[in-house]
Amino acid sequence: MKETKLSWHHIECLTQDILRQMQQDQWQPDYVVGLTRGGLTPAVLISQYLGIPMYALKISLRDGNDDSESNLWMSEEAFGYVSESEQETLGSRWDPGHRKKILIVDDINDSGATLKWLIQDWQSTCLPNQVDTWNTVWNRNVKFAVLVNNTTSEFQGVDYQAMTVNKLDDPQWIVFPWEDFWQR
Repeated sequence: MKETKLSWHHIECLTQDILRQMQQDQWQPDYVVGLTRGGLTPAVLISQYLGIPMYALKISLRDGNDDSESNLWMSEEAFGYVSESEQETLGSRWDPGHRKKILIVDDINDSGATLKWLIQDWQSTCLPNQVDTWNTVWNRNVKFAVLVNNTTSEFQGVDYQAMTVNKLDDPQWIVFPWEDFWQR
C-alpha cells in the first residue's frame, strides 16, 4: 500500500479550504470539537481563526478497543435540551432556539466508524426517540469537517472536506505530520 505524506503546510492549506467552504455556506459554529488525536490540530486552527472555543472529545475505536468518552452536555447543546425549570415554562424538553452550532473536526473519515459512533452516542444519550429532530440537528446545527475524506467510507455525512481519496480504487495510507514527527 502506498503512503501519502502530508506536510504541515498541507495541513494549513487543507484547513483554510475548510474555512472557505464554511464561509461560502455562511455557517459558523458556536464552538469546535476536535476528535482526539488527529482532529485536534485542525480544530485548534479553525477555533483560533474563528475566535471561538474548542473542546476535545476522545473517540478511540482502533484495534477493537473502544476507549471513548461520551459527552452528554454536547449532545444536549446540539439538540437544544432545556433545564427542568425551563421545561415547565416552555412545555417541552427542548427548544430549537437553544441549539448550539457545533463543528466536529477529524483528520480523516477513513472507515466512518468514528463519526458513526459519535452520532449513535449523542442520539442514544439525549432524547433518543426524537429521530426526525435529530436528523434536523445533524443537517443544520452539527456539521462534520475532515481534512481527508475517503469516498468509500461507511459515513457519508461529511459537510466539509478538503481532500478526497477513494481507498477502494487507490489503496493508500495517509500520513499526517503529527504521526510522522518522531520518525525524522
